[in-house]
Amino acid sequence: MPGTIGDLSAVELTAAIRNRTVSAREALAEHLERIAAANPAINAVVTLDPEGAQALAMAADQLTASGAELPPLHGLPMTHKDTNNTAGMRTTQGSLALRDFVPGADDLIVARLKAAGVVSTGKSNVPEFGAGSHTFNELFGTTTNPYAPTLSAGGSSGGVAAVVAARIQSIGDGSDMGGSLRIPASFCNVVGFRPSTAVIPMPSEVNAYAWLGRTGPMARSVEDIALFMSVTAGKDPRVPYPQVLEAEVFRTGLDTDMRGVRIGWSRDFGIGVPVEPEIVEHLERQLAVFEDLGAIVEEASPDFSEADLVFGNTRALDFAAGLGPIVERCGHLVKPEVRWNVAKGQALTAQDVMQTAAARTRLEFSVQEFFGRYDLFASPCAQVLPFDASLRYPAEVAGVPSGTYLDWMRSACLLSATGLPVLSVPAGFSSAGLPIGLQLAGNHYTDMQLLRWGRAFEQQTGYAAVAPALAGRGLTPTSA
Repeated sequence: MPGTIGDLSAVELTAAIRNRTVSAREALAEHLERIAAANPAINAVVTLDPEGAQALAMAADQLTASGAELPPLHGLPMTHKDTNNTAGMRTTQGSLALRDFVPGADDLIVARLKAAGVVSTGKSNVPEFGAGSHTFNELFGTTTNPYAPTLSAGGSSGGVAAVVAARIQSIGDGSDMGGSLRIPASFCNVVGFRPSTAVIPMPSEVNAYAWLGRTGPMARSVEDIALFMSVTAGKDPRVPYPQVLEAEVFRTGLDTDMRGVRIGWSRDFGIGVPVEPEIVEHLERQLAVFEDLGAIVEEASPDFSEADLVFGNTRALDFAAGLGPIVERCGHLVKPEVRWNVAKGQALTAQDVMQTAAARTRLEFSVQEFFGRYDLFASPCAQVLPFDASLRYPAEVAGVPSGTYLDWMRSACLLSATGLPVLSVPAGFSSAGLPIGLQLAGNHYTDMQLLRWGRAFEQQTGYAAVAPALAGRGLTPTSA
């Protein structure tokens, strides 16, 4: 068993609390100590309620002592992403416009985590309204990378990735429209999972049928991802998607055999997406792990030629619907990237919407043609290595200028446009010791099988076990 409580996985820690080897109060004390030690360097936790958390931990220990049946995440301390509403706890979405907002109800993902026994302790930082894959805002400042505290932790779930990597907590809730779970996972050497549509429902008063944005988990192991999904997945009457996976699916075991599994790999998504050469070269060496497990790896890709259009217009429409009223009321407080994205959505015509729907249809046909030949799609997760945290976003990728704040995120956005479940797994380190993630996508609602394949890679490599120096573990990343 690892040396400290902070090193334990969620599976290990909840088992220890259930077996009374560790108390919920001891787990919370370690969690708060890690925040005090690490947060000054990374600025990942932006709201903290230690008194409320102490009361929850004490109640958890009383429940343990009572002999009652304990919930799956009993006593597990956790901060929540600041875009996910937490009842009675400030939820700002990183915006000056919401600096004092305290919601009266939890978002569904938080409510399900609390029902599963989580001890909520605070909130983790986000870019304003979750826009962009670099976590900074005018309210709380910039979150940086535990592996290199002058560099970006990614975003928009950058605060979540940083607290998980820094051993502050074992798992966390995030969200992902254009890579917000996957890119920070890649930057911070953790696992990020974007589930299939509505597997974790996202109730909305604006558009109950919205499909591009997702909520999902981050962790240091695929096993913990499955545990998280086993308490958060399942239908909700407010979200009218009949074909979703129930929580029980994620309790069916992670063992798998990769012999004969067909993997299509693409370094540029078949459309010339720029990726830093070191990332591509490193990941192509990692593909041998799958081949050693008996999988067949070939260069192949769905036709992503219209995916930029699908993603860009759908995102803009969602931004206009969700954030348009806030921009109208107090646009002077909102960052220009959000105002631009809202304006783009408001300018869409009926012809644009019809064109987007037709392009999405063709994209789905191409995706299904691909999965008629392959079981899994593999690609670079991020196009760049973690970059200078003082930047708003990279000005260029592999010599190609970034025209908007989204251009350097295309490796994730293109897969968002497909609606597929996507997993980012730690795949090693650059020559400078910076994390690199591998992105794996399966067909719709094959989420559990995707986790099994990701775990097979994880078990052969063990990269997530390499902690940052910030966590005080003294392990040195390698570029293997």
